Amino acid sequence: MTLPAAEEIVSHGRPAWTVNKKFFVWDRPLRKSDLAALGDAAPDGPILGVYTGDLELKDVLLASDSSVFFTTPHFDGYPAILVCLKKVNPKKLKEIVVEAWLARAPKRAADQYLSGASGARKKR
Repeated sequence: MTLPAAEEIVSHGRPAWTVNKKFFVWDRPLRKSDLAALGDAAPDGPILGVYTGDLELKDVLLASDSSVFFTTPHFDGYPAILVCLKKVNPKKLKEIVVEAWLARAPKRAADQYLSGASGARKKR
């Protein structure tokens, strides 16, 4: 998936993706404090941090599937979720990554992307 103006960078030795110099998705392994907070509910495998744009969308995603979307105290009050990559549906993952990008992208790039995406949908 290619999103305009998105850049893959390395942050703290891990891949992350930015747009407009703002993180929208990042590799986020669980830390000791996360594991302690989650206890037996801590998932294994790769974890992705995803910016949600607001706390309302964060709450919606967390309520939609707790086996895929979760959070830790580190993210309290911050619009981001953690995603268990082993369990997320690829179509849903693409959807939330695009939403994260849209929340951070410059308006012109977002409008251009959305007009192209809606044009592609109409052609199908």
